[in-house]
Amino acid sequence: MTKKYILFFAAFFLFAFSIQAQDDLLDELDKETKPGTKFELPAFKAMKIGNLQSTKVADKGDFYLYVSHRFGTLQDGFETFFGFDNANTKIQLVYGFWEGVQLSIARESLRQTYSYSIKTRLARQSDKMPFNLVAYATANMDTQLDKNQFPALKSGDRMSYATQLLVSRRFSDKFSFLIAPSYIRQNLQNLNLTGASNHNQFAMGLGGRLKVSKRMSINMDYAYNFNRDSNSVYSDPITIGVDIETGGHVFQLLFSNAQSTNEPGFLSNAEGNWGDGHVFFGFNIVRVF
Repeated sequence: MTKKYILFFAAFFLFAFSIQAQDDLLDELDKETKPGTKFELPAFKAMKIGNLQSTKVADKGDFYLYVSHRFGTLQDGFETFFGFDNANTKIQLVYGFWEGVQLSIARESLRQTYSYSIKTRLARQSDKMPFNLVAYATANMDTQLDKNQFPALKSGDRMSYATQLLVSRRFSDKFSFLIAPSYIRQNLQNLNLTGASNHNQFAMGLGGRLKVSKRMSINMDYAYNFNRDSNSVYSDPITIGVDIETGGHVFQLLFSNAQSTNEPGFLSNAEGNWGDGHVFFGFNIVRVF
């Protein structure tokens, strides 16, 4: 099944590259030559492609409200009204404290998780630099865990972490692509679900954006977890969505096999499976002030 996912994901990006190849190569000749470094437009409109982080960073002084909603699995049908009865909501506040540096705090209803993150721009794509480089790190606290479930529970057991290097390139006005080597640390695991103890994990994320109209794009992201045990109940996360720009908002509609929107959650514990219809519908709403 993993091979099918990879082939499907590869087909999307081959299609995107074919669209990009049709762009007029003479556009480069129309650009006015100016002294100094000329920076490209951002590769992505929102801070997330779907679930995966993008290389967009809040400008200094900008304040963002990010609302992420993931309904329950579509697999349950009318029993839960296609997941509407089992929704997960995350509210995130993001602020650009310095140029190229943003801090955020969030609360996700799934596992009653609080998360804190920092995102730092290392380099911007320009006529002298072929890529955007961004570093991202997050710490998550699962407050739903209690000693009735884990008698030997310690405060540190509630924590999970993720660190990513985000590398993207805007290949054309229509197509952008990103890779995201990632490290995930989970202090506590349920071996009945993970199949084996693998507290330290490495994953490779891939994501892309294909612009199909002035205000709309198709987005996809995927992550391969190198340390997932063969007996694990979890899957590699795949997300497919649409970005809609509406003035100061970016509205993202998406389908994913992961209900959590936190990096340790979806990179390690994607509970759904596209093959059997265990998929979650959801959306992200972004508002900048």
